[in-house]
Amino acid sequence: MTESIRFTFFGLDAISKKRYEHVKVATVGNPGLHVATWLGGFPGISSAMTHYMEHKMEELDIPPIPEFIEMVADTGCQLYACKASVDLFGLSRTDFIPQVADIITVGEFYEMSAGGQIIFT
Repeated sequence: MTESIRFTFFGLDAISKKRYEHVKVATVGNPGLHVATWLGGFPGISSAMTHYMEHKMEELDIPPIPEFIEMVADTGCQLYACKASVDLFGLSRTDFIPQVADIITVGEFYEMSAGGQIIFT
């Protein structure tokens, strides 16, 4: 079975030609940061957190998002964009990096994943 990743909503930034080199950390309403929502709304907080996360990733030898996505695709993992999210944001196939295999619905993803393990994080 081929491994597959389906990018939805804000995850599309990781495979968007315009944004994948400049993904920012969302600070408002991001429970993983353990930062109060009101604090995340202050100007500059998102930039500061993005810079901090880039620094931490570098310390841990985690490649930047474009390199990481390329590495994942090079292993044979199929990358897909969520059709509903693509339609919602008015995007098209040409908006995504070449490693994206297709734009598919959640139903198509479930069909492709039949018998496999689907993990939502």
